[in-house]
Amino acid sequence: MDVGAGTLATAPPIGSVEWLRWLWGFGVVRAAVAALVVAAGVVLSKFLVRLLGRPVARRFQRQSVAQTVLGLLRVSTVMAATLIAASMVGLGIGDIVLSVTVFSAVLGIVLAPIVGSVITGLFVLADNPYEIGDMIELEDGRRGFVDDITIRYTKILTLDNTFLVVPNAQMRERDVTNFSAEDERTRLSIPLLVTYEGDIDTARSLMERAARNCEGVIEGGPDIRIGSARYPAKPTCMIGDYADSGVRLVLRFWVRTPYKIPRIESTVREHIRENLDDVDVEIAYPHQHLLFDETSGRARVAVEDGSRPTPDRDDAPATRTAEAEGVADPNGSGSTPE
Repeated sequence: MDVGAGTLATAPPIGSVEWLRWLWGFGVVRAAVAALVVAAGVVLSKFLVRLLGRPVARRFQRQSVAQTVLGLLRVSTVMAATLIAASMVGLGIGDIVLSVTVFSAVLGIVLAPIVGSVITGLFVLADNPYEIGDMIELEDGRRGFVDDITIRYTKILTLDNTFLVVPNAQMRERDVTNFSAEDERTRLSIPLLVTYEGDIDTARSLMERAARNCEGVIEGGPDIRIGSARYPAKPTCMIGDYADSGVRLVLRFWVRTPYKIPRIESTVREHIRENLDDVDVEIAYPHQHLLFDETSGRARVAVEDGSRPTPDRDDAPATRTAEAEGVADPNGSGSTPE
């Protein structure tokens, strides 16, 4: 009777609240329930993101800010579930805060760059230098579309179909050109050096026509306003400079979208070259004319077959002197002594 009574005394009470308390006394059970709570928190965070995704997107016009808010909501939900699970296994809020503080202090130096990127990411979201979907150009010349903006990095899909992930700390220090900030219309400039002997007015009109006949170029219309200034929408060719070897012309034109700038520039250059072939306009190249006078000595000039004339004996000293002072090459050019 005593053995049976001892067995009944140690058996768990069935069908009562005491049975649940007795079962909760096992650490394995508490750990399993805590894991279920964390899993439920993850599922709940995804459900909240789907439920509040559209209202948050309507509330915030910027997609990057909306994604950041939804990300914080998901992280907060998971963290709350984790704190509840930790309290179930016997960890108090004070213990968790102390552990996190010590862990953060130990890894503070190691995580300093990441923390800096996070803080800079908040400034990037606040300053709004670019937005998801904008076409930007970095200072090294690489162009692409902003694919994602987080509080740690910016992901760029380049025009070469490759991903470029740049920490926000570096993005804030770089010079970034945004082609899609407010108005996608972009003005381009193509310089061209023509000779002084050519018809400058004809060259300017042909360059303007070459741009107008290119697809993607704005042919004309109302002036385009930038700030308080207004610029003509049609292609315009102006004289940029009177250089040493020719007149530098600058063709300025507007494109509707910045997505195919290299192709449009190449097409405009092809049209310019084709139009200039039929008129009295030549593309200049750097060249110089070297002149000899009575102060430059005597220059020896080769004959047509390339042989050098043999100087007379009487002229030998004078020829050697001329050679020392300046000698022309077989093509007729020479050098002037300094």
